[in-house]
Amino acid sequence: MSRLFRLLTWPAALFVAGILLWYEQYKLTGAGASVWLFTVLTDWLGLHGYEAWMRWFVGLMEIGASVAIVVPATRAFGAAWALGIMSGAIFFHLVSPLGIDPYHDGGGLFTEACEVWLCAAFVLAVYREEALALVRKYSPVAI
Repeated sequence: MSRLFRLLTWPAALFVAGILLWYEQYKLTGAGASVWLFTVLTDWLGLHGYEAWMRWFVGLMEIGASVAIVVPATRAFGAAWALGIMSGAIFFHLVSPLGIDPYHDGGGLFTEACEVWLCAAFVLAVYREEALALVRKYSPVAI
């Protein structure tokens, strides 16, 4: 069963990377909808004028997580990274003025964030031993 789960992490990891990388074309080129979304977030956070910085930062973090999750040696780290990014995205959709349907398309962006979160959580659960080994190795607190 463990081997089957490990094999199933491939489509899950590719899905995570595919979704994250798809949105980079909007974040990194400054597409209007992406600029609007990050303007709403930065204004709500009191970081007026930092929309581009936040958009680029999130985009670069998503690229890093996408690469890490598809490389088997860094899959646990990439899954944790993607899980963290998507936890932030889901959080901001739920508590900020964005809401779960910012583009009035039936909540597609929010739904994809939840799907990516679930796939990243699955990969991390399958690679939990590797993840715990990383935490033990690099944590300043003994675990």
